[in-house]
Amino acid sequence: MIGIDEKLAFKSGRPTLKSIAEICGLAVPTVSRALSGASDIGQSTRDRVRQVADEIGYVPNRAGVRLRTGKTNVISLVLPTEIDGLNYSSRIIASIAGALRNSPYHLIVTPFFPDEDPIKPVKYIVETESADAIIINQIQPEDPRVKYLLERNFPFATHGRTMWSEQHPYFDFDNFEFARHATDLLAKRGRKSLLLISPPLSQNYSQNMITGMQSATKETDLFSDYFEEPTQNGTSKRLNDQLIEYLKRNPGTDGIITSTTVSAVGAINAISALGRQLGKDIDLCTKEVAPFFRQIRPEILTITEDVTKAGSFLARAALRAIDHPEEPPLQMLVTPEDTTEINTAIT
Repeated sequence: MIGIDEKLAFKSGRPTLKSIAEICGLAVPTVSRALSGASDIGQSTRDRVRQVADEIGYVPNRAGVRLRTGKTNVISLVLPTEIDGLNYSSRIIASIAGALRNSPYHLIVTPFFPDEDPIKPVKYIVETESADAIIINQIQPEDPRVKYLLERNFPFATHGRTMWSEQHPYFDFDNFEFARHATDLLAKRGRKSLLLISPPLSQNYSQNMITGMQSATKETDLFSDYFEEPTQNGTSKRLNDQLIEYLKRNPGTDGIITSTTVSAVGAINAISALGRQLGKDIDLCTKEVAPFFRQIRPEILTITEDVTKAGSFLARAALRAIDHPEEPPLQMLVTPEDTTEINTAIT
């Protein structure tokens, strides 16, 4: 803690690096490096400098930082505005921001809209130099955003893999294994005819889910099918209608796999509308980012993806891409068995 006199000394003017240096008895360059998290500055010194900076109300002059370092100290998370699964956006934002908390970087969220080319906000960030790195999701196999960023050698990390994954940082949940595992769980309940409600087919993880389900049913007597979850306005109503029509045409369907809370709720509503009983006439297995269904509908099979772990890793991967571009990119692929809780309760 610093004394009252020291605090009052800086009340009349904006605290500077020199102010912190005087209080700590350090050189201004040392203070600057401590605040930037330099590894060659001892942890106790870094902690002391940060504490003093907080107590006297020091706020970095972003324009000055950019002039000195060429950096913005900003990482941009580019997110779609569509309604997502239960709390995905808030969880990924919170986990990335938390991982950046003790670094000189801060997080901004850049939205893009369903009727907008997803590469537009990425190009804006790169061309205006408004961030030092970008994090993106909803990854396509040949994602034009990734191609663009690789060509320009701009630091980034992806939540999902591309065909160029060896060249860039990523975190991915193994959706092939998710769908394969979900199929196995439904088979253990005696289900024979399965339907996957897939994410948009243009996205890589959708293709992984489809092939995962097909792989699990290939050498069995199980039947599998899929259709694409609607993504535009009115998703819930359209999904309910689409699923009701499908179940009417295919009354033998006795198992459904979904990857979002929205599609799981749609499946529950459709099953109920047709007078069928969930957990008896038909089973549902869904992926979720929070233990929602496991608490209120224990008859549902659930596999919980740890989005918090994803956000924290993506933040570290983006920082590595900024500070050490010469080093191999940070990459992680996790399976349901590695990172999730799996609810298989039967009521």
